[in-house]
Amino acid sequence: MTLNEAPCLIFDLDGTLYEDTDHFDYYAAQLKEKLPADKKAEFEADYHSILNGAHPLTIGKAYDIEHDAILTLDPFTNKVTEAHTWEGEMWNQTQIEKAYPEALSYDFERMIAIGDGWWLPFSAAVHHGLHMKDTYHCYVKTKEYMVSEEFQLTQTPGLKDWLTKWKEEKHLILMTNSEAYDVENLLRELELEGLFHEVITSAQKPSMTDNHFDRVLKELPYKPEEIISIGDNFINEVAPALQKGMHAIFIQPRPVTIEHERLHVVKSLQELL
Repeated sequence: MTLNEAPCLIFDLDGTLYEDTDHFDYYAAQLKEKLPADKKAEFEADYHSILNGAHPLTIGKAYDIEHDAILTLDPFTNKVTEAHTWEGEMWNQTQIEKAYPEALSYDFERMIAIGDGWWLPFSAAVHHGLHMKDTYHCYVKTKEYMVSEEFQLTQTPGLKDWLTKWKEEKHLILMTNSEAYDVENLLRELELEGLFHEVITSAQKPSMTDNHFDRVLKELPYKPEEIISIGDNFINEVAPALQKGMHAIFIQPRPVTIEHERLHVVKSLQELL
C-alpha cells in the first residue's frame, strides 16, 4: 500500500518530520560539561567512536544501565540475542539467558531503548557516571536551544504541501515521545502546526506503542492493513505496526537487512515524498 492509497498515516516526529542531527552534538556537549574533569575525555572519545560505528552501542539496540551492557534484540519479540560489555566483550549464552530470560521492557531508568540519536550521548554519559537528573537538565537545555535563534531546523521540501493535501483525504496522526510544549515549538519551527488531526505527545514508545495502536484501531474506522506507521525507529514504530497487521515505512540511511511484505525502507523522508 502506498502513502496515497492509505486512509490513515501515523508519523513519528524526531528523525522523521525533520532529520537534523546537530542538536545531538549540542546535547553531548552539555552532558560532557556535567561530567567530572577526569571523565570528559573518555566520554568524548566514546561518543565519537559511537558516531563512527566503531563502538557496540548503535541505534536499534538497548542499554542496560544496571549491568552496563549493550543488548542486541530480535525487534519483533524484544528478546535479547546478543549482549556486550561497554568495551565490546561478548557475553556467553548462559549469561544472557540468566540476565534476560524474558522479553525486555523499557523503563528508561534502568533499561534504555536506543531508538534515536538522543540516547547515544545519554548512554555514554550515564556509563561514565552522570546522574539521571543532570541528563534531563541537559535535555531541556538542548530543547530550548532547538527553538532559539541560534538553531534552524531544516524543513523537508514538499512535506507541508503533502500534509496539507493529505489532511483533506486522510486521518493524520503524530505520535512522539517528545513533550507537548516541545512538540508545539518544533511544529511551529517546521511550519507544520495544525496539519494533524491528532497529536499524541509523551507517547512512551516503545513500551506504550501497542496501547496507542490498539486505541487507534478501536476508535477509528480503519482496518490494520489500511494504516501506515512512518518512523526512523524500528523498535518504536515499525515492528509494533507490522505485528498489528499495519504497513510500515522505515526511514534509515544505513543498509537494512530486515525484509517484510508490509515494510518499505527509505533513506530519508525526502526520498519517500
